[in-house]
Formats: sequence, C-alpha cells, structure tokens
Amino acid sequence: MEDTFLKQLSHPSIDEERGSSCLGRSGGAGSVDSSVLAEGRAAASRRPSTVLLAATYAALFVGSLSSSLLSRFYFVHGGSNRWLSTLVQSAGFPLLLLAIYLTHSPASGGRPFYRFTPSLLYLSILLGVLVGINNLLFSCGVSYLPISTSSLLLSSQLGFTLLLSALLVRHPLTFSNINCVVLLTLSSVLLALDSSTDRPAGVDGRSFFLGFAAALGAAALVAVYLPATQLLYLRVSGCREAAEVQVVVQAAATALAAAGMAVAGGWRREDAWDLDAAAYWSVVGSAVVSWQLCFAGTAGVVFLTSSVNGGICMTALLSVNVLGGVLVFGDEFGGSKAVAMALCLWGFTSYVYGELKLEKLESSKDAINDGNPLINP
Repeated sequence: MEDTFLKQLSHPSIDEERGSSCLGRSGGAGSVDSSVLAEGRAAASRRPSTVLLAATYAALFVGSLSSSLLSRFYFVHGGSNRWLSTLVQSAGFPLLLLAIYLTHSPASGGRPFYRFTPSLLYLSILLGVLVGINNLLFSCGVSYLPISTSSLLLSSQLGFTLLLSALLVRHPLTFSNINCVVLLTLSSVLLALDSSTDRPAGVDGRSFFLGFAAALGAAALVAVYLPATQLLYLRVSGCREAAEVQVVVQAAATALAAAGMAVAGGWRREDAWDLDAAAYWSVVGSAVVSWQLCFAGTAGVVFLTSSVNGGICMTALLSVNVLGGVLVFGDEFGGSKAVAMALCLWGFTSYVYGELKLEKLESSKDAINDGNPLINP
C-alpha cells in the first residue's frame, strides 16, 4: 500500500499540474513542467511569517512533550485500552476544523475544502490510514516501555526520514547524515541488549520486545509520514489548505481507530484504573488536545520548512521526552541508556552539522552563479 501511495504522491495528475497555485512549493514532485517548478521555487523563496513559525514550533514542543507523558500516565495508572490510546491521538481534529471555519472569510478565496480534488481526498485518506497504524504502534510501544526508552527508539525516525527523503524528495546523502543513521542504529541495539534492567514492573520479556518492535515500527512510519506529507503539500497553495488536508488525514486515522475499538468490543469500564473517574476523563481529554497540538505543529513545520527539518525538530524534542520520563515517572537511567542517549545526541548533532555545511555550500554556489553573466544571462 505504501509503495502505491508514494508513487501517486510523486506523480500529480495533468489537471493538478495546471492548477498553478496548488503546486507552489518546492520538493521535487516527479514530472511537473518547468513553469510549475519555477513557481514552486518562487514560493519556496518567500520566508514564512516569524510569528507563524514560532507558534508552530511552540505547538510542536508543548504537544510532543505533554502527549507522550499523558499517554504513559494513562498506562502507568491502570489504563489498558490501546485502541482508546490510539483514538485520542487523532480525535481532536474537530478543533482544527473549527479553527478553519472561524478564520474563513470571503476574501480568502472560497469556502473551506472547495479546492479538494478527488485525488487529493484519496491521498489524504490513505495518509490518514498510515497515521492511524502509526498511532496504534505508538500506543503499543508506550504501554510496554518506559517513556525514556520509547522516546530514544522513536528518535531513530530521523535516520528513516533521511533515507526516505533521499528517495522521495531527493535530499542529498552526505557523510554526516549517514553517520547519524549509524549512530541511531547503534543506540537502538544498545537499548535492546539492556532490556533486562529496563523492563517495567509487570512486563515480561515477550511484551517488552513487542513494545520495542512497535516503537521502531512507529519510528519507521513517522519517517514515511513526513516526506509523504511534504509531497502532498505540493498540491496545496496556503496554510488553510494545508490545515484542510490535516483534517482529512486525522479524520481517516480516527475512523480507523474507532473501527478497531468497535471490533475489539468498544469502550469498557477500566476497573484497573487506580485514580478516580474525574482524573480518567481529564487525562483522556487532555491527551486529545495535546496530540492535536503535536500533529498540527508537526504538519506546520513540514509545510513551512521541510520534512527533514520536521524530523530534526522531533528528534530534538524526543531527548526532552527522555528527561521528562526520568523526572515524572522515575524511569531508570543507567549507563546503557545514558550511552544510548549520547549516541542519539551525537547523531543528531552530526546530522545538523552536515545540513548546515550543505546549506552553506549551496549558498556559495548560488552566489557564484548569480555573479556570473555567462551562467545567468
């Protein structure tokens, strides 16, 4: 399914290629004519609003930290419904829909969703199914693993993102970012070897490795989600349309989670919950809002910058989540986990250094080309 989905993302239809403003972003979207690519480069050259970008980063920071801690809090205090944990990750999409309609005005160019083509709707739904599966894997991982361990494993998504961005949006491979992939892989192996000392009470070895595999699977799907979202955004022309895409994506993920919960028997009273009912529903409601902030922030960073930058930001925040797990839940932070975190930070630093070096090299080439009349007549 993923191969077909990514191929369709990389090859817009003829009608969509003619919709000039719908493809006004950079990123290498397959066989698009030169005029559309020129328009995409022009759109990419315009810097996003500093206030908007700051708000997006703030939403990602607050949402990522709070949603991860709340998800683990639910399971620590006796929650056991992984489908409910999956559902709350996307069920807050009506908040985004409300924001779209509240900010809509006749001057904005038509009613919400009026530019949605059948293919854009189809691809958004497919991406939503992918997100729903990712949410389920995350729920399985965080239910069996300490938040510090699951966050370190999820940081491997930067390596997956790099490889997929190189394939999908032709992001260049360098020694620095390949070094990052190697270090993140070593970090994951080290955590697996130290499973005997990192296992939460009541979790057997089989469940621990199930959570381990689920966390790595979630990291891989996040890596698919980020560049796929960037490719999907090639088909939209503004922040409101990008938000509309996210509404459809989150609605599809919610439908998948609701269907899974229904098949599993629906919502049931959780007798093992060791706090009162008010605390239970407060955790569920807060998780809905925090996850929506996290997804809106992630999608906003991808739209305003790139999928690679989104992966970098998420990796940096996962290190904060590790500290949050230690401080809030008292997760063990022995030598092996400290070394694993050091490897993650080393890989992250190597990656950022390589990106800055590459950006500086490309800026130098552009400056040379701009000053050469034979290259730019």
